[in-house]
Amino acid sequence: MTDTGSSPRDFRQHTELGAHLLDETRRLLDLAVWEDNDRRGDITSAALVRDSSSGRAHVTARQPGTVAGGLLAPVVLGAVDPRLAWEQLRADGETVAPGDVIGRLTGPVREMLTAERLLLNLMGRLCGIATLTARFVKAVEGTGAKIYDTRKTTLGWRYLEKYAVHCGGARNHRSGLYDAVLIKDNHLAFTGEKGLTPADAVLRAREYARRYTDGAGNMPLIEVEVDSLEQLKSVLTAGPDIVLLDNMPPEMMRRAVELRTEAGSAAQLEASGGISLETVRAAALSGVDRVSVGALTHSAISLDIGLDWN
Repeated sequence: MTDTGSSPRDFRQHTELGAHLLDETRRLLDLAVWEDNDRRGDITSAALVRDSSSGRAHVTARQPGTVAGGLLAPVVLGAVDPRLAWEQLRADGETVAPGDVIGRLTGPVREMLTAERLLLNLMGRLCGIATLTARFVKAVEGTGAKIYDTRKTTLGWRYLEKYAVHCGGARNHRSGLYDAVLIKDNHLAFTGEKGLTPADAVLRAREYARRYTDGAGNMPLIEVEVDSLEQLKSVLTAGPDIVLLDNMPPEMMRRAVELRTEAGSAAQLEASGGISLETVRAAALSGVDRVSVGALTHSAISLDIGLDWN
């Protein structure tokens, strides 16, 4: 990254089934298995199903949506019993209709019933995020703007939910507080200094971020929030990578795009603040590069999926 903010680098993208995603899933499953079984285990299945019984079932979509989390099914099943096997039939990121079979599982029936709700809860949640995300991505087609998520994620589920956002076709904002600078109004309001402007904060943050320069000479990305055009004009002189346009109406965002062009700045502009499916296209048509949407994760409804015996 250069000091002029001209770098095309982006935030870390949660696009692959990497070690961090698997580790997060295993940690969640440690809690989830205990939460469902405590010390007694599945007393209903133990009472009704012979220990020697084996079977095959499939996970089916009950409503249209986008698949996410199928690649994690073996981790879920393995947390209950390593004898449970998973065959994924619809890939993560693929669209499904009601009745489509997402995957099949085989193994001991007692353990399959024990794992059923764990698997459906995880996949339903991630498929719901991917499905809502795909609707936002569809809504901005042809505008040039990209949809991004936020840190408004379920505690402990961040990597998983960001992976689901990727499955829905959008991009990931910063992973956490550690991997990028995002200067918001509360940082400026409580620095203990009167008159610290967003531009001042960008310059100070850049000096601090130099200590985290990687082997390729890249520092963490620096983003700053502004809520007026006057703040924008001032902050562009400091060369941030991204400027977050907070709760601006589309006409103000269009003027912000013009001001960036007039300033010769390479900073990307990001629309943010209460963006909905009804308003996202208008925001994208203003000419901004990014639209960040907290609703992708905090308002997604789990996709209705079920487990049926073959």
